[in-house]
Amino acid sequence: MRRRHLLAAATATLAAPAIGRTQSWPAQPVRLVVAFPPGGPTDVYGRLFGERLGRALGQPVVIENKAGAAGVIGTLGVARARPDGYTLVFGTGSTQALYASMAAKPEYDVLKDFTYVAHLGGGPAAFVGNLAQPDTLKGLLEAARAKPGTLSYGSPGTGTLLHLTTERLKAAAGGVQITHVPYRGSGPAMNDLLAGQIALVTTTLGSALPFQTSGKARLLGIATARRTALAPDVPTVSETLGGVPFEAVLWHCLAGPAGLPPDVVARLAAASRETMADPALIKALAEQGIVPVVDSTPESTVAFVRAEAERWAPIVKAADIKME
Repeated sequence: MRRRHLLAAATATLAAPAIGRTQSWPAQPVRLVVAFPPGGPTDVYGRLFGERLGRALGQPVVIENKAGAAGVIGTLGVARARPDGYTLVFGTGSTQALYASMAAKPEYDVLKDFTYVAHLGGGPAAFVGNLAQPDTLKGLLEAARAKPGTLSYGSPGTGTLLHLTTERLKAAAGGVQITHVPYRGSGPAMNDLLAGQIALVTTTLGSALPFQTSGKARLLGIATARRTALAPDVPTVSETLGGVPFEAVLWHCLAGPAGLPPDVVARLAAASRETMADPALIKALAEQGIVPVVDSTPESTVAFVRAEAERWAPIVKAADIKME
């Protein structure tokens, strides 16, 4: 009997620090790094999510835009941060999956260097043309085919999912030559599109819709299996390519440095599920063309990231693109 009491007391003593940390964490604002400039699709989603996550945690979630190297700079900073739950990253398919096979000399391991908390869903890629170009994606591809190398397109940076999506389009269209111009984010690329400096920008549906609605640019194609109710007159890329399957989603996730305490991970995961179930957020995301994931777990997120890294690896190899 005495031995049982001693064992119970020892177990309670060992559990006490974890319980205490769960109750006290977070005791200060949480920093959520968005590794791209303000105004782009990742920044917009990150701010929508971060504001509500802060409410669920009972502490402000402060967005920090730390752009550069197609998201690598900000993401690497989180990988090297102290694993206390106060520094997190709003990861993307580019930084958490493509980077594994895109980087010539990877500075972080997409699986080993992070603690994954939640898969948050995402929105489809979309192609936007300036008003001086043909008014259909098919027409723009034909123009590029007729005069190889005379047209250019912008992406959020070399090695991003949106960059690779356009290279896939070029290959699927028979190897048309459209010159890639990498930017530090989608916002700067759109500015040059509107100024007529480039012919095409690859972004997300949510980012493209305001320009389509205002008439400042044309939404030419969407990388979804079926047309969307948000832009029913805009064909899918698959339609443009004569039925060739073509889908691309810029997805997002919440992650921290490797070694986050399990109780902090559990608290963050529960707060993320609460946040993603918020009807107001779901409505706001739907208006951006984003399909949320409301029931993810840390385990399912790790499995998803691993599967995405494996899925994109042969596509990266075929495109022969490396980040230096």
